[in-house]
Amino acid sequence: MDASRKISVSLMLLLLILASPILNPLLELLCPEELGASRSVNNGEGRNPNPNLNGERAGERVPGAGEPGADGTLRWRGEGGAGERCVTLETEVLGLEAEGRTITVKAFGAAEAKVVSCCGGGGSGGVGRARRDYVLEMPSDESAARWSARLSDRINLLDRPKRLFIIVNPFGGKRCGRKIFQTEVMPLLEAAGILFTMQETKYQLHAQEIAHSLDLMKYDGIVCVSGDGVLVEVVNGLLQREDWDTAIKVPLGIIPAGTGNGMAKSLLHSVGDLYSVPNAVFAIIQGHKRSLDVASVVQGGTKFFSILMLTWGLIADIDIESEKYRWMGSARLDFYSLLRIMNLRKYSGLVQFVPAPGYEGYGEPIKQIDYHKDETTCSQEGQESNVEAQTQGYPGPQIDFQTTEWRALDGPFISVWINNVPWASENVMPAPDAKFSDGYLDAVIIRDCPKSALLDLMLKISDGSYVKSPYVTYLKVKAFRLEPGRRVGNPDKGGIVDSDGEVIARGDRFHDRSQHENLMAYGPPIQMTVDRVWPPYSLLLDESSFPLTLYLSFSVLVASSGTLMVMYSCMYITNGDQDARVFKLAQKYLLR
Repeated sequence: MDASRKISVSLMLLLLILASPILNPLLELLCPEELGASRSVNNGEGRNPNPNLNGERAGERVPGAGEPGADGTLRWRGEGGAGERCVTLETEVLGLEAEGRTITVKAFGAAEAKVVSCCGGGGSGGVGRARRDYVLEMPSDESAARWSARLSDRINLLDRPKRLFIIVNPFGGKRCGRKIFQTEVMPLLEAAGILFTMQETKYQLHAQEIAHSLDLMKYDGIVCVSGDGVLVEVVNGLLQREDWDTAIKVPLGIIPAGTGNGMAKSLLHSVGDLYSVPNAVFAIIQGHKRSLDVASVVQGGTKFFSILMLTWGLIADIDIESEKYRWMGSARLDFYSLLRIMNLRKYSGLVQFVPAPGYEGYGEPIKQIDYHKDETTCSQEGQESNVEAQTQGYPGPQIDFQTTEWRALDGPFISVWINNVPWASENVMPAPDAKFSDGYLDAVIIRDCPKSALLDLMLKISDGSYVKSPYVTYLKVKAFRLEPGRRVGNPDKGGIVDSDGEVIARGDRFHDRSQHENLMAYGPPIQMTVDRVWPPYSLLLDESSFPLTLYLSFSVLVASSGTLMVMYSCMYITNGDQDARVFKLAQKYLLR
């Protein structure tokens, strides 16, 4: 190349360098897609004139962020050109904020797993997250506006909620629901640009009343900052509406602030997420959905809907009678478990069930039973149901039980425990094989067990391995019928039937002995049934399914009653190692 050509090329390069501040915005205006594509390809080198990405909260400054790729990921080189960094819009970004030439990307990405809550406690395992902002510095205001619109459009394609109605229970657990909302929930929702209306509950069943009358057209979902009980109230309120078939399409979210929080634990555990409030809130923001079976519970003329469990015997006694030790926090359950095992009770009674395929060998076959025979015959004296008989709303399962093969197990029983999800609380896993939407309930029955072996079972209940014991009968059932009886050795006493943490029947005294000699004041037999129907909004389930959907991070409930969407979350975890030491110490002093 001769000298004149070298001089010409050098002058052209110099002119291009000097003109780049003018040419770059012009190129973006004329061909933004082509320029963005070139950034995506070249930004790994950190050499092209791309906007800078600053780690504002971490004090980080890194060059060269390109337009998100096909997977929605922004990539750039770390400070000094060392190491590739990235942030994914779908799984890490809360929202965006544009101002002048800058775009702030509000992220909630993977970090060391730490759980801090106003109620104490913590957790381990799964994915931890932390807030972090990145600032995109653009060449001009116009360029920033175009990029902001492009990124916002990408996020909007994710179908995230935009307007939420939030129900806060200030009385549940350690009474810190309000603080959890203000310090952990609200900041993330605001960062995500989600509008919300918040209302606190003032009395029992208030959430059910709210759900029954709420104008659902104004919101993309309902979120409960509470324990499982408020979520149960909301489900029942929606399914008792005249427009229940429309109401069940409204996503529900739960950010537990209670004692047990079994639904939150089940949902978070199912996707490998750390059990924490921030993870739960981010799940709601992401808007992922999952189906969950919900059961209809019928006793005489009373009907309501269950999403967690129904129990009678040891577990119900522990759950309800330990309320007087609520000041101990979740440790009350461990303490009262020891008391109840050392003074073990057994109950007479009968359980009948329609087995799932593969479980037909359990129990004895019985004659066809009349599903409706007990609806009006027995007095409701002594019954403590929280839900009145329904005259409108979802009618319940439309199943012909007259043609169904029932089987039976006779007592006495130590414990009968019917579960819809794997976890009953954050550290109790009674049904390890339970699935969210398989159309079956998981029944765990203990009829005879030495005290020391029972303590050993309690030690293993935190991971579900206790079900391998020969003292445990584990079944999957489509329908379950319970006829609770007297306490063995003390015929003047009965037990407690507990559904989702609330007493639905007691057996402390007889009602009409002449007609119902073997029944306590529990009232008529209690039947629990799962019913799955085709959800009008979903194409992912087969034609026999009927999900009640809950709006959660990857997780949602499906009801035997309808289709709701639920967002999940959680709060705190007890010290499992401490629980184990207490049980082992007590086991030394108990005889077989």
